Amino acid sequence: MSQARLIDGTSLARRIVEDTAKRAADLTDRTGTAPCLATVLVGEDPASVTYVRMKRNRCRKAGIESRQVELPAATTTGELVGTLRSLSSDPGVHGILLQHPMGEHIDERAAFEAIAPEKDVDGVTFASFATMSFGLPGFVSCTPGGIMRLLDEYDVDPSGKRAVVVGRSAILGKPAGMLLLARDATVTYCHSRTRDLSSVVREADIVVAAVGRPRLIRGEDLKPGAVVIDAGYNPGNVGDVDFDSAVERAGLITPVPGGVGPMTIATLLEQTVDAAARQLGV
Repeated sequence: MSQARLIDGTSLARRIVEDTAKRAADLTDRTGTAPCLATVLVGEDPASVTYVRMKRNRCRKAGIESRQVELPAATTTGELVGTLRSLSSDPGVHGILLQHPMGEHIDERAAFEAIAPEKDVDGVTFASFATMSFGLPGFVSCTPGGIMRLLDEYDVDPSGKRAVVVGRSAILGKPAGMLLLARDATVTYCHSRTRDLSSVVREADIVVAAVGRPRLIRGEDLKPGAVVIDAGYNPGNVGDVDFDSAVERAGLITPVPGGVGPMTIATLLEQTVDAAARQLGV
C-alpha cells in the first residue's frame, strides 16, 4: 500500500490569511477603523506567552490591530470576568481571545461566558457551541473550524462516513464532533473510559485525534485508507498520532507541525475580520 497523502495546512492557512489581510485593509479603508483583537493572558505560562506573541505577530501581518491584556497569575475569577466584560462592551474591540490554560483557581467556564457572543471569535462560549451544533450563523471553535476547512480543501465529504473523535474537550473534541455531525457524518466520541479504543478507531473513515497524548493512535489502529486529522500537539513537535506508522496505512493525514496548527490561527484572524465587519455594519 502506498503512503498517505499529506494534508498541507500551512499552504491553505497562508491563502486564508492573505485573503483576510485584503478584507481587513478594505474594511479599514471603508470605515476608518481597523479590526481589533484583544488577547487576554493570565500568568506567564511559557507556552501561552509564545502563542500570544505568535498570534500578535500574525495579526499585524494581516492588518488587524492587536490589544494585549496581561494579568497576573493571582488574578481571581471575578477580576478576570470583569476584564472580559469590559472588553465586551468596548466598541473599539471586535474580537476577544482568552488564552488558556488560566490556572486551576480560575473558573474557566465563567470566564468564557463573560465574552460577548458577537466577539467570541475563538468560539468558546455556550452560544457559539449552540450555533455550531445547529448550523446557525456564528463563530466556530477555531481548531475544529480549521479541521473542517482542511477536509473541504481535500474533497473529503463527511456525509455518510464513520467519524471517530478521540477526545472530548469543550473547545476541540466536542465541537469537532458536532461540526462533523452537522455534515451528516456518523460520529463516535472516544475518551479515557472508552474500552478497546483500537477497535473503535479501526471502524473510522475519518479519525480526529484531539486528546493530548503523544502517539496514542498507531498505524495498526487505523482502517486502511482512513483520513487522519492529528489535532494533538505535545512536547517535541509530536502529535497524538504515531505519524511514521500511520502514514503507511492512512489515505490522507495531517503532519505535526504543519497540519492543523496553522489553520487555528488562520480561522481566528478570519473570524476577527468577520466580527469587525458585522459590528461596523459593513
